[in-house]
Amino acid sequence: MREMINDEFVIAHRKRALNPDHPSIHGTAQNPDVFFQAREASNPYYNACPAIVQKYMDKLAKLTGRQYKLFEYVGAPDAENVLILMGSGCEVAHEALNALNAKGAKLGLLKVRLYRPFSACDFVAALPETTKRIAVLDRCKEPGATGEPLFQDVVCAIAETIAAGCTHLKNGMPVIMGGRYGLGSKDFTPAQVKAVYDNLAAAAPKLKFTVGITDDVTNLSLPVDKHFSTESDNVTRAMFYGLGSDGTVGANKNTIKIIGEEQYAQGYFVYDSKKSGSMTVSHVRFSKDPIRSSYLISKANFVACHQPTFPDRYDMSANLVPGGTLLMNTPFSADKVWDTLPAVTQKSLIDKKARLFVIDANKVAHDTGMGSRINTIMQVCFFALSGVLPKDVAIEKIKASIKKTYGKKGDDVVAKNIAAVDKTLECLYEVTIPNTVGNKQLLSPVSADATDFVKTTLGPIIAGFGDDMPVSAFKVVEDGCFPTDTTRYEKRDLALEIPQWDPATCIQCLKCSTICPHAVIRGKIYDPAELKNAPATFKSADSKVPEFKGSKFTLQVSVHDCTGCGLCVEVCPAKSKTVEGAKAINMVPQVPLRESEGANWDFFMSLPDTDRTKIKPTMLRQMQTMRPLFEFSGACAGCGETPYVKMLTQLFGDRLLIANATGCSSIYGGNLPTTPYAKNSCGRGPAWANSLFEDNAEFGLGYRLSVDKQNQFARELLTKMAPALGEDLVNGILNASQKTEAEISAQQARVADLKAKLAADSSADAKMLLSIADSLVKRSIWIIGGDGWAYDIGYGGLDHILASGKNVNILVLDTEVYSNTGGQSSKSTPKGAVAKFAAAGKKLCKKDMGLIAMTYGNVYVATVSMGANDNQVLKAMVEAEAHDGVSIIIAYSHCINHGINMRDGAKHQKALVDSGALLLYRFDPNRVEAGQNPLQLDSKPNPEAGSLNDFYGTENRFKMLRKSNPEAAQKLVEEAAADAVARFQKYQYLAAQPVAKKEE
Repeated sequence: MREMINDEFVIAHRKRALNPDHPSIHGTAQNPDVFFQAREASNPYYNACPAIVQKYMDKLAKLTGRQYKLFEYVGAPDAENVLILMGSGCEVAHEALNALNAKGAKLGLLKVRLYRPFSACDFVAALPETTKRIAVLDRCKEPGATGEPLFQDVVCAIAETIAAGCTHLKNGMPVIMGGRYGLGSKDFTPAQVKAVYDNLAAAAPKLKFTVGITDDVTNLSLPVDKHFSTESDNVTRAMFYGLGSDGTVGANKNTIKIIGEEQYAQGYFVYDSKKSGSMTVSHVRFSKDPIRSSYLISKANFVACHQPTFPDRYDMSANLVPGGTLLMNTPFSADKVWDTLPAVTQKSLIDKKARLFVIDANKVAHDTGMGSRINTIMQVCFFALSGVLPKDVAIEKIKASIKKTYGKKGDDVVAKNIAAVDKTLECLYEVTIPNTVGNKQLLSPVSADATDFVKTTLGPIIAGFGDDMPVSAFKVVEDGCFPTDTTRYEKRDLALEIPQWDPATCIQCLKCSTICPHAVIRGKIYDPAELKNAPATFKSADSKVPEFKGSKFTLQVSVHDCTGCGLCVEVCPAKSKTVEGAKAINMVPQVPLRESEGANWDFFMSLPDTDRTKIKPTMLRQMQTMRPLFEFSGACAGCGETPYVKMLTQLFGDRLLIANATGCSSIYGGNLPTTPYAKNSCGRGPAWANSLFEDNAEFGLGYRLSVDKQNQFARELLTKMAPALGEDLVNGILNASQKTEAEISAQQARVADLKAKLAADSSADAKMLLSIADSLVKRSIWIIGGDGWAYDIGYGGLDHILASGKNVNILVLDTEVYSNTGGQSSKSTPKGAVAKFAAAGKKLCKKDMGLIAMTYGNVYVATVSMGANDNQVLKAMVEAEAHDGVSIIIAYSHCINHGINMRDGAKHQKALVDSGALLLYRFDPNRVEAGQNPLQLDSKPNPEAGSLNDFYGTENRFKMLRKSNPEAAQKLVEEAAADAVARFQKYQYLAAQPVAKKEE
């Protein structure tokens, strides 16, 4: 790289920099008289650029042996049919071209290396003179354009050279076709390349086309022979099926590093749209020859299934080649596992004469202290079975890799991983494959009660057949608007263990339901008569809530939707008096309970919801019987963010509008194939839309302005139509208080009556009022996003909202890192934490956004922590919604990027508060009217106790620095402790200031 840099140019560049010793002005405001000319003055630089780029490409070739051209042609020198494209697809096309030409074809491929500036003369000169037909492939879509950008440049360049009479093309203007491929990172394969060449050679080709999909709406797609393959038998091709965060991807990356020292190596990693806990598929290739195959594997020599639940839902042998090897992590022994496999997998293994190996990796991980991390164990199995390296050599390289990868996390972590390596081969067994096929079927991807759209469109996507879905399957959602309330049909069965309720021990506090990230633990209070048709295994107890004396209570778990995180067990305060170590919630194996608890869940959901108008919303044990309208999301197991979102929907879900900032909350909240925002029995539920980091706050303000305008217009029309609609109904709607659940429910009933009357009226006013009548019910508007949005990229817009005075609520899900992009440093990241862009520990303290918001005086502000004080979270949400103005709740959320056991997430939240690093408070401007200080401290830590140092020792983001640089780590934690003391004293002082009561 250093050889490629000319110091003279570096110095010349520096001379053009801003410097008061030789001042200059950049970015002048130019008027219409000279702007045009000034822009054209730069033309010589663009004209010179292609030659300069080629000059340095040639220099690179001399240094490295890798020669690049602005436009690189490969293929037959006398080709008539030429494919043109740029980017990674070029290597796929090159591989397919070689295979087709080896069979006698005369095809060409032109790779575009420099797109802008586009050198027309160099481009045309690179084409063979025999060119008759050209297909241009673009990985983008320009709606409404005559063609995609590269296509238009190709047409223009060739037309210009022909018009100028300087072309070398013997056949004049070629036929030029334009196609789209690979949108959204869709795989691009040699079979698709062949389809494009076949279209070029057709008597009546499609001049505008797509490839890689089935377009049965506008019929632009080309037919693809999926059996066409250019995969070499000299390449080891392996696929690994795992769950996000189980270490599968990380292990495969280490494998690539190990083998890549001696062979060519390649890895592609396919992730579900959900967070950790969803399927990942690693596609890995190894070869002694260069690998051009920049596409996913469809014919694998080796397939590994790292999760025992996958074979019940997916055919793990589908991509296995004849004679290939299937490795399964399963709790079943080698002599019993065959009967557990679906018939389709059994038949496939028999037909392909495959080999089958099994290991109980979860047991090995447990026995060696690895917990649920099975990645190292499965990596050892791959090396033992694949033969890609000698086994002994591979084992030594794995151990060396473990020391390098996990050394920063401590000697204990390294020792456990090495112990797992030594134990693995003892527990790996080959299965003798019989010639008998059973009758077990793959589980349906969705439940039997799913809607038609879920069954026909979302179901195949869940099953892994999304690539095969035709365009027509999306006609009903062609505007991008998808139905909500669909996660309840997707039963993932991810958990090996689930919580089981003990009614005799339970105190009905519902802390377990409160902390549950996926809304799988729910409580209901109901009439005893409802138990008449209950399943035999359904559990209930007498309600311990005084207001519901004589009623029954049930705490039920959704067995198919639980992720097994164990947070509920950790927060449960009720200990058994008869069984040592047991609580009111205890983890038990999931498989034996699937059928019975599945039936119990169905019955539980058929019970009527607890009457919201009789519930005290500020009492947690009562409020948690409200139905959550956010359920079974794609969040990580043990997520710290989703309990806040769930509580929000329990309180205000039937009238909730959410403006969501891109980030974790958009991935688990608005992902496909299913969405977690749900509906109540009346069909009402949260309405959600996503916006970007930089403008989500303004996006949410737009909600408020629109709703207010609609409400104003509706009230005007309502007043105008009062004689026809009835004065009592109109006055009731216009004068409704809408502060309590009972009042809102009454308003919803009045509006329903209004809509019934309007539906029978054909007047223009009636039609208009009917279209906006729903706005007469109080809307709850919430702007939601993470700390990356609120503290950093979107802060300018958020501050604008804080100063607006409008009735909008802001919920900041504060993980203190950019969780969705791998955990880089944020302005919310605390001092001393290691993150991307803060490898040596963050040197500055966390921005105090709550204090900034308080300076406006009229903004409701709260900092909350569900794990530390769930009642305070509830109070804050209720108060924020009641405040007639801007409110902001900063909700601390533990995260997998903190490097913790997610089961202990609530403990970490509490420890952070106890250390003084996180201060819980509520700042309510409404208290001033009563002469009360608006600031209330809800946590009273003693920062001088020095517990921050202890807390820093419990999370990897702090421990890593202690390992790599102990002195720096100690210095930063001491500074952070001093910051905590000063911050507590400052807030304590502010909260103690007297406030005069406002006069009437």
